[in-house]
Amino acid sequence: MTTNKPNIAITMGDPSGVGPEIIVKSLNDKNIYENCRPFVIGDLKILKRALDVTNVDLQLNVILNPEDAKCQYGTIDIIDLDLVSEDLPWGQVSPEAGNAAFRYLEKAIAYANEGKIQGICTAPLNKEALHKAGHIYPGHTEILAELTNTKDFAMMLSAPGLRVIHVTTHVGIIDAINKINVDRQYTVIKLAHETLQKAGIKSPRIAVCGINPHAGENGLFGNGEEEEKIIPAIEKAQAEGINVQGPLPADTLFFRAKRGDFDIVVAQYHDQGHGPIKVLGLEAGVNITVGLPTIRTSVDHGTAFDIAGKNIADELSLKEAIRMAIELAPEK
Repeated sequence: MTTNKPNIAITMGDPSGVGPEIIVKSLNDKNIYENCRPFVIGDLKILKRALDVTNVDLQLNVILNPEDAKCQYGTIDIIDLDLVSEDLPWGQVSPEAGNAAFRYLEKAIAYANEGKIQGICTAPLNKEALHKAGHIYPGHTEILAELTNTKDFAMMLSAPGLRVIHVTTHVGIIDAINKINVDRQYTVIKLAHETLQKAGIKSPRIAVCGINPHAGENGLFGNGEEEEKIIPAIEKAQAEGINVQGPLPADTLFFRAKRGDFDIVVAQYHDQGHGPIKVLGLEAGVNITVGLPTIRTSVDHGTAFDIAGKNIADELSLKEAIRMAIELAPEK
């Protein structure tokens, strides 16, 4: 049992999606309360609705500040922002829900900046709803970076036996290749090294994917992207004592990492890194934003509007995200 439990804020995400359901299911696990002090930032009326849908027998306790939370199994503490109507439909894109998802996260970041919490765990938001509400961001990561004034950050995914960190994420493939450069490559390698060191791995084994098939195969494929954009960053990191190899062919690298040869893989673009993680199981994947002043973890799936409100959504990914937030959070 953790003796110095971190305060973990769980944001509801889009209230029309599966976030409320997986939150109440997750907080029906006594083990979570043994290792952290969780509370929800969202809408009370929506959480009540989620309890009804899932038949989870828990009490709700409205609080005004994180320090007021009971954090006792059997009761869900909630900061009620009261942003959406009681009859908000399940599974539909709406500006009302998109704005609420943004405001929940904004509140959590304010608490983090004040030092009141040690981690944020986010339920999924819907990008279309977010944009309809006037919040034009690609996703959670970019909101978190802007509201914490963080310049150097990256998306890290974790699944059983595999960790992946991304050089680029939510951009088209041509734009991704153009955005990859030595400075960004080095920053991501450094973030991977520092994050895993904080998690207790003394000398993390880092492997870097190539951009082209077979990592360019000495110029046979591509236009020298590996030599121009990747190798100088690896050499710089190696000179600083970082245990990093590459660029290596992505088609075999993920197999080797899953086998245990490496602690983390640096992926160059979104699908290169996301694909292998999701093959291992959507229900067990965790999304981690690296480089922020506070720990942020998330489920590795979307709002699942097609099953929202039907008590079908699996909470395992959120429970894993909470567990990862506990593991990576600094001492309270």
